[in-house]
Amino acid sequence: MSERDQDSTVWLITGCSTGIGREIARAALEAEERVAITARKPEAVTDLVEAFPGQGIALALDVTDQAEIDAAVAATESAFGRIDVLVNNAGYGYVGAVEEGVDEDVRKMFDTNFFGAIAMIKAVLPGMRARKDGYIINISSMTGFISNPGNVYYSASKFALESLSEGLSKELAPLGLRVSVVEPGIFRTDWASRSMHQSKPTIPDYQATIGVRRGLFRASVGNEPGDPRKIGEAVVMLSHLESPPLRLLLGADVLGAVRAKLADLEASMEEWESITLDVGFRDE
Repeated sequence: MSERDQDSTVWLITGCSTGIGREIARAALEAEERVAITARKPEAVTDLVEAFPGQGIALALDVTDQAEIDAAVAATESAFGRIDVLVNNAGYGYVGAVEEGVDEDVRKMFDTNFFGAIAMIKAVLPGMRARKDGYIINISSMTGFISNPGNVYYSASKFALESLSEGLSKELAPLGLRVSVVEPGIFRTDWASRSMHQSKPTIPDYQATIGVRRGLFRASVGNEPGDPRKIGEAVVMLSHLESPPLRLLLGADVLGAVRAKLADLEASMEEWESITLDVGFRDE
């Protein structure tokens, strides 16, 4: 192994077949890092491995399958000696009203978006703890901070991932390990097309809200303002920081939406402050 290889960062990235995961893998490879590039069908990422000889390996990984998780971690450590950065990117969307949601489908989405991330984290932490060095990056979404009609179940899975990331960062900081959660806005990926699951059947009473949002999602395909390559570059930048932010917002849309939510929350707290504080025992 060359001196450059020994010094380069080792990445394990989930969900690399398309979109954000693929661009994070590409950016890490372009930075001369070593990367385990995973997908449920590894043939979808072999072109990246071939484009950067000696830097990447393609691995089969379904994050809902513990045996495949264990195998991917073992293969990465066997090939590169360790895992420095885990990127939990695998996930997909689900559109529908809460009342329309199919329980089995919603649970499957949570298994990928949330419990799959937990399983990956638990699989890499022993090695990271032993070295007292490592970085976990969880890919969330604008909807991980702001929930809107039609996107509630997906938002709930990302809200859960955000909470996990926040608490995990406090657990791991004393051990020398870092955690970040990345919150992209609307980017030009297949999230709103191939990767989008929808509830069936639909309820006519929700046409004015959920139906309209379905139409907006369809109309946005191919016209999204965000460049996924820039997400890859931003994530690689984070990996080089000694003290990265817990949250990184990516996109003017998410920045504006989060600021508006925080302003609404501040106004609500001020309006109801007297009630908030008037809940203690009164001295007789």
